[in-house]
Amino acid sequence: MAETVTERVAQTGVVRRLADHTTLRLGGEAREFVTAGTDRDLVRAVGDADQRGGPVLVLGGGSNLVVADAGFDGTVVQVATRGVVADEDCADGLACLGAVSVTVAAGEDWDGFVARAVSSGWVGIEALSGIPGTVGATPIQNVGAYGQEAGDVIASVRTWDRVDRAQRTFAAIDCGFGYRTSRFKQDPQRYVVLDVTFLMRQGTLGAPIRYAELADRLGVQVGERAPIDEVRTAVLGLRRGKGMLLDPADHDTWSAGSFFTNPVVAAELVPAGAPAYPQADGRVKISAAWLIENAGFGKGYASPAAGPAAALSTKHTLALTNRGGATTAQLLDLAREIRQGARDRFGIDLVNEPVLVGATL
Repeated sequence: MAETVTERVAQTGVVRRLADHTTLRLGGEAREFVTAGTDRDLVRAVGDADQRGGPVLVLGGGSNLVVADAGFDGTVVQVATRGVVADEDCADGLACLGAVSVTVAAGEDWDGFVARAVSSGWVGIEALSGIPGTVGATPIQNVGAYGQEAGDVIASVRTWDRVDRAQRTFAAIDCGFGYRTSRFKQDPQRYVVLDVTFLMRQGTLGAPIRYAELADRLGVQVGERAPIDEVRTAVLGLRRGKGMLLDPADHDTWSAGSFFTNPVVAAELVPAGAPAYPQADGRVKISAAWLIENAGFGKGYASPAAGPAAALSTKHTLALTNRGGATTAQLLDLAREIRQGARDRFGIDLVNEPVLVGATL
C-alpha cells in the first residue's frame, strides 16, 4: 500500500539525504524525515514537531532550496498531498461568468497543474509553464515568469497557522503579494500552505503577453494575446534554451532556477544600458542577469577559488549550477563572489531568491 502517513527516520533508521530531494542535488542528511499525504497528516506532522521543539523544514519540490552540507538538524516534513477540484459555480450557485475556481492541494506538481489548466482552457498561468516545484510554494514566492505572477490569479490560500494552531484562509488581498514575496515568505515559520484556490478566465487565448522575448517567440506584439497552448509551448522552448527545464542528464538544470532576484532600485541608480522596467512606485526593476554578465561573470563561469564543480549555467547567468560533485559550500562561495562583483561594479546588492537552509550568504 502506498505510504500516505508519517515516516520517521528516528524509528525506521532510514537516512534521507536532502540532496535527493532538491533540484540542486545538494544538502546533507535530515535528522528526521516525515512524508504527509493528507492535510490531516501534514498538520499533525508539523504540529507534533513544533510541540517537541527544534527546527522544522516544510519541503515541497525542493526547487527553491539551498541546503547546507551538514544537513538539517530537525524535522523535514515533505508535502505529498494531492487533489485538483474545479468549480465553475464559484459561490452560492452563481455562475462565474466565464471563469473557473480551482482549488489545488499544496503537494500537487506545479507544472502538471499548468498543463491541466492549458488543456482545460483555464487562462492566466500559461506563461508559468515549466517552473519546477509544488503548488503550495507558488503563493509563498509569488512565483512569476514572462510577465505573469501566480498572485495575478490566486483567489485565496488556506493555511495551517503554527502560532495560533488553527487553520486560516487568506483572501488574495491579504496575502501581501509583491515581486517574489508574500506575507508567507515574510513570516516563514508561521504558515503551512494546505491548498490554493485560483480564479481563472476560461478561453482559448492566453492573457495579454507582457514580456518582449515571449512576444517575439510567438510572433505577436506586447499586449496582444495568443492561444494558450502556443504560449505554453513557447515558454517551454524558452526555458529549455536557458537550461531551466529539469533534465537529469543536463547539469545546467542542476540548479535552483534564478539564484538572484532582479533588483528594484531608484531610477538614478540604473546603470547605463541595463534593461530597465519602471515600477508603479517610481522605482525601476533591472535585470540581475545583465548585472552579473557586465560585472565580468559570463555563462559557464567557475570561480578559481570555489572550483569547477559549481559554476554558472552555460545557458543562463542567473542559474548557479552543480556540475556534479559540488558541495553547497562551493556553490555559496561562487554566489558570494558574484554578489561582491556586482556590488563593486555597480553599487547594487543582489539578493538570493532560493531559501538557505542551515547556510548563510
